[in-house]
Amino acid sequence: MKFSLKTTPHYAVFELQESTLNSVMAPELKSKLVVLSNEGIKRLILDLSNLEYVDSSGLSAILTADRLWGGEKGNFILTGVVHSGVKKLISISRLDKVLNIIPTISEAEDYFKMEELERQLMADPGEPMEE
Repeated sequence: MKFSLKTTPHYAVFELQESTLNSVMAPELKSKLVVLSNEGIKRLILDLSNLEYVDSSGLSAILTADRLWGGEKGNFILTGVVHSGVKKLISISRLDKVLNIIPTISEAEDYFKMEELERQLMADPGEPMEE
């Protein structure tokens, strides 16, 4: 499975560099996601910009990421849902109502930055913010 991984102190961007996410690829993606979670990554952006086809096994791998980073564990954003077949399956399965889907990596990064600023402000409203 081809992918790229960009890590920052506050989040990681996992870009899937495959056109298909199916029963052959899904177990490897799940495994990579578990490793990232175990390494202490608290926020993950999963970029599907290159993905043209996904099946139910692929959706299961995506849901694994949501489970690993959901709730108090961190935060998960799905981005790059641009190809019609991928959009359609996510919509039909109603995952568009469950997952945090943001159009681009840049917007997802901005979302995490704003979330971090909000967290800092709520933690210490009288203290100057970190840069």
